[in-house]
Amino acid sequence: MARVLIGMSGGVDSSVAAALLARAGHQVTGVTLKLWDGADDPEAPWQERSCCKVGIARHVCDVLGIAHRVVDMRAPFRRHVVDDFLDGYARGDTPNPCVRCNEAVKFTGLLDHAATEGFDLVATGHYARIERTGWGGYRLLKGADPNKDQSYFLYRIPHRDLARIRLPLGAMRKPQVMDIARSLGLPADEIAESQEICFVGTGDYRDFLRAERPGMLAPGDIVDTAGTPLGRHGGVALHTIGQRRGLNVALGRRAYVVATDPATRTVTMGSEDDLLTDTVYAGQLNRLAPLDHPRVQVKVRYRGAPVPATAALDGDRLTVRLDAPQRAVTPGQSVVLYQGDTVIGGGIIERAARGDREAAG
Repeated sequence: MARVLIGMSGGVDSSVAAALLARAGHQVTGVTLKLWDGADDPEAPWQERSCCKVGIARHVCDVLGIAHRVVDMRAPFRRHVVDDFLDGYARGDTPNPCVRCNEAVKFTGLLDHAATEGFDLVATGHYARIERTGWGGYRLLKGADPNKDQSYFLYRIPHRDLARIRLPLGAMRKPQVMDIARSLGLPADEIAESQEICFVGTGDYRDFLRAERPGMLAPGDIVDTAGTPLGRHGGVALHTIGQRRGLNVALGRRAYVVATDPATRTVTMGSEDDLLTDTVYAGQLNRLAPLDHPRVQVKVRYRGAPVPATAALDGDRLTVRLDAPQRAVTPGQSVVLYQGDTVIGGGIIERAARGDREAAG
């Protein structure tokens, strides 16, 4: 049996993953990565704390009879996730901090700590699968539960690291996981899932931007697609592609943010049709499997349905031509490629286009 270091956030999924590994006879140690100040503030309701709840994770480890430790990752989290989040909004992008956190902090932190401390494997409670291929390599697959699949968030893990990672929940459905969680004796309100950005909590990300980078919130013009002024805004970073509410502009018809330009401090509004995209350009490509043929299924957002498309890879560049136009494809988010259940890889969206029209953050 292996020595396994499992990342434990204090949530239901990582708790159950730890229980399954322990019951399988592995020598399991739980580790909680301290990512953000206030992550375990005993005076705050658990729902308002960071996604990594140290006290709950420690309690679960006590119940399971396994060791628990805390590793301070606040500095890399600030650098790779929080600053990246703020820099993205300053560029006019809409970043995905969970993708960056898994890539640069969580799995990196677990793997580095495991190597230093002599663990054989690391594990998490993500709903995805890692399988060994016939030629001795490894591939990342969708989770068996289509409603919980989290492979979209894991596509940036380097291929070389897949061999050292285990995902015990990948073949399970959420109701099975909840049954096991209840058997651990956790209070129902403690095992509910957090949906917020962890360092923003239950507040509005706009308030976080105002507190952290007030200088990026210079006012500017709201215009239509012809450049006609419609009103004023309080900062480009406060507006995202597809936004309809909170603009204080009355046009007598539905209108949406279709582009932002921090250089000119302009927010452009247009129609639903102006939001449609059929070509996506991405960079910072990470490949997890060979692209044997150009036909793929693509996700441009976590909750979006996969879309048939044609992909072309060129070094660190990716161009995806969608079979059907998609709404509000947003720079800063990720485009992830699949062939069947296999994750081919993906990149960070830089711009999107439809015909001669382009939408860039």
